[in-house]
Amino acid sequence: MTDAPTKTARTESDDPARSGTGGHPGTTEATISTTPPSERTHKTVVRPGDRIFGSLATGSAILISVIIGAIAVFLVWRAVPALQRNTVNFLTSDQWITQDIEDMAFGVLDLFQVTVLVSLFALALAMPVALGIAIFLTTYCPGRLKKPLAYVIDLLAAVPSIVYGLWGVLVLAPFLRPVASWLNTTFGWFPLFATGSGSIVGGGTIFTAGIVLAVMILPTIAAVSREVFVQTPVAHIEAALALGATRWEVVRTTIIPFGKSGYVSGSMLGLGRALGETMALYLILRTTSAGFSWSLFDGGATIASKIALGYAEFNNDIQAGAYIAAGLVLFVLTFLVNAAARMVVAGKRD
Repeated sequence: MTDAPTKTARTESDDPARSGTGGHPGTTEATISTTPPSERTHKTVVRPGDRIFGSLATGSAILISVIIGAIAVFLVWRAVPALQRNTVNFLTSDQWITQDIEDMAFGVLDLFQVTVLVSLFALALAMPVALGIAIFLTTYCPGRLKKPLAYVIDLLAAVPSIVYGLWGVLVLAPFLRPVASWLNTTFGWFPLFATGSGSIVGGGTIFTAGIVLAVMILPTIAAVSREVFVQTPVAHIEAALALGATRWEVVRTTIIPFGKSGYVSGSMLGLGRALGETMALYLILRTTSAGFSWSLFDGGATIASKIALGYAEFNNDIQAGAYIAAGLVLFVLTFLVNAAARMVVAGKRD
């Protein structure tokens, strides 16, 4: 009598239909827990702040791209009327005659060559010095001197370019006169140091301008390189030291390979500034009618300084269009330099 209720009483967990352990599938907790993750539905909750920030970031990128495209369209639109009146090849001529809009003859060849030479000369001087500064500040400099020295170097970037130009004309050019004369006398057989169209005594040459430009771009290259070198993983440095490497070997085998892409990027940023520098070169370089001979003792004008020199002609749209066409060349050149820098950096990462 007492066993009957026990046999007929069944708990909910013993029911196969309810627990999912029998032959009939159910919708119980056990069945849900065995569902593959790929079949489950996950809803990602996007917070309003993330949505707003993403929209602002995307809008900023689009806005900058539109502005750059608008600048390019403006340059082309204003340059075409002048180029249509040009009687010589704009890319291969070294003439610059724009006074008579009915008989214009202007070319960008000499301006382009001077711009490239003075910028590359400045870059060749600045890159080794900036590398040494970055290595010293990250590896060899005492801790209490790192920040003060870094601040002093960074302050070089805050000096106005016109101040650099005055310093180059009034202080650096007379100081460099004996050095320039010795280089011209001793290595004059080499085209780079041959007698050029500029005056070595006066100092208004690419040689002086390049050294001033190197000082101007030095803090940019040094700052970027320093920030990349300091990110070298400590584990890599400790591993090299554990293998018996000296401090210089650590720098050569660990720090420099890790930060090489940043060093190249900083150098390209400096080159970009050198290509577009105006006021310092406007004050230092002496214009000349002689042809450009790829000598550091040539005079002339860069594209940017030529535009500044011709500002008085901007009251006429056709004459201004000739200078805008030169600016378009500088615009394209800067883009090519940045593209090359990105290719180099991407190659280093690979």
